[in-house]
Amino acid sequence: MSDQNGGKPFAGQVALVTGSSRGIGAATAVALAEAGAHVLLTGRDTKALEAIEERIYQSGGAATIAPVDLVEPDGIARLATAVSQRWGKLDILVVNAAILPELTSVADIDQRAFNKALTTNVLATQALIANFDPLLRKSEDARVIGMTSTVAEKPRAFWGAYAASKAAGDVLLECYAEETRNTSKVRVAIVNPGATRTAMRARAYPGEAPASVKPPEVVAERIVALLGEPYETRHRETVNQPS
Repeated sequence: MSDQNGGKPFAGQVALVTGSSRGIGAATAVALAEAGAHVLLTGRDTKALEAIEERIYQSGGAATIAPVDLVEPDGIARLATAVSQRWGKLDILVVNAAILPELTSVADIDQRAFNKALTTNVLATQALIANFDPLLRKSEDARVIGMTSTVAEKPRAFWGAYAASKAAGDVLLECYAEETRNTSKVRVAIVNPGATRTAMRARAYPGEAPASVKPPEVVAERIVALLGEPYETRHRETVNQPS
């Protein structure tokens, strides 16, 4: 990726990536930093976030860690206040953090686990929008990327809890896209990473050979490329396995 900013197309831009301590979130944060963005790293594992921050610094990028538990709305509000005070805007929001409950039949879903998934995968998405919408509207080119799952569109047996939460999160983002379509420069896209080598996938498919699916860096590369394209709001796409 190259441009008039010396290969740093997102220079001067601020990006927030939720769940950026590992997997797709970490890879996306690193790729955004390489493209010139100042990346805000969020998650619950401070040590893991510090490792990603150090990796970004070592490659010449800029990042700030912000340990936040998305199940606590006050934490999101505090983060938005801090971003407002330091930067006064948010250019890129990648809603990546998610929880995968135990795979079980709908009849056997554990209510407490389901509630935690709904809080992280749905309520936190709404809280992020509510708190960062004013900052996104101050950007000259605000972009929101929401990560989805195939099961959100094509329900599958035993995936009910996760599928329902991801589908609900998608709908929230698409409604937000329509609400901001003609009143701001905010553009929303939903990306399905497809089969990717992550800890979440390993839990869901314990017998799968990790090397048989693409690494998170492939998804991150596509996300960063998409963020640099003039996509229409409510854009949706799936990242396919490289041939």
